[in-house]
Amino acid sequence: MFFSRSKSVVGLDVGSSAVKLVELKERRVGEYNLEKVGLEPLSPEAIVDGSIMDSSLVVEAINRLADESGVRGTNYATSLSGHSVIIKKIQVPVMSEDELAESIQWEAEQYIPFDINDVRLDYTVFPSSEPARETMEVLLVAVKRDKVNDYVSVISQAGKTPVVVDVDAFAVQNAYEANYDIDPHEVVALVNMGAGVTTINILARGSSVFWRDISIGGNQFTEALQREYSLSFDHAERLKRGEQVQGCSPAEAKAVLEAVAGEMAAEIQKTFDFYAATSADDRVTRLLLSGGCALTPSLREVLQDRFGVSTELMNPLRRVNYKESDFDSQWLEAVAPMLSVSVGLAMRKVGD
Repeated sequence: MFFSRSKSVVGLDVGSSAVKLVELKERRVGEYNLEKVGLEPLSPEAIVDGSIMDSSLVVEAINRLADESGVRGTNYATSLSGHSVIIKKIQVPVMSEDELAESIQWEAEQYIPFDINDVRLDYTVFPSSEPARETMEVLLVAVKRDKVNDYVSVISQAGKTPVVVDVDAFAVQNAYEANYDIDPHEVVALVNMGAGVTTINILARGSSVFWRDISIGGNQFTEALQREYSLSFDHAERLKRGEQVQGCSPAEAKAVLEAVAGEMAAEIQKTFDFYAATSADDRVTRLLLSGGCALTPSLREVLQDRFGVSTELMNPLRRVNYKESDFDSQWLEAVAPMLSVSVGLAMRKVGD
């Protein structure tokens, strides 16, 4: 289910602070037209720590978004992240597809820190050019069953058909691969920063080699501003976006935002250090930032200074065609980094 690609789907990213929706039309292989796009803010009490606490708020947001954007498709793809998602690259003896299908649950039990009966499991085999190999690499993905059921349920309650459940890291990778030239000599970190979780996917030689989700995101910036200036959540969010609120200017907020950005950089550094200690590949040479948190003022500059490598906002619509008469191009450019997951999901297919 996680690797499923063929009938088009609507990409639905249900985040802690907003729901994002994208519908694409594939003109030819790897070439897309943007058909519909929308973004609907979500009340902070709807989803807490990646868990749906108020499904009715999420269902209402999905319905409003579908109505306002005019999306026609009813087959939806969504994705998950956080501590309920486990991604592992494992080595198993060379075997046939049927043998692997029979043994994968037993193999997975050795690597999954949950009861195997409580997870939804999927896997894919990495291709290899070695003719006489004794083992093969398998990418294993396990997600808590109740988490999958919650997200599938809100889509069904909204009258749509959930057909694909992916993970955020791979959805962002889909969008990246469709919009950027892959340099086999680069080690690229795709850093998707949501409100509550930051997902890091490191690519070397054009392939994904390391993944980690860390529990830090846009909410930390908002909460720091609330504490420092005694602001409401809404006012702190506006200040974080660079707006003036209640006599507090964005210039005054800069020091607070940079302090939290430093904490985030330290967490990302831990991930890079662990990657470097467990991999023979070169160090990360480029950062591509996505997600709503990536738009926080000064964050990109702080990360670039910290890591000393090219750091830029990812544009998942960079090579996606659209009619300028159908969309506000300035708005699209402004929100594009927030759409990386939903664009990547919209590139998936039903049942492939």
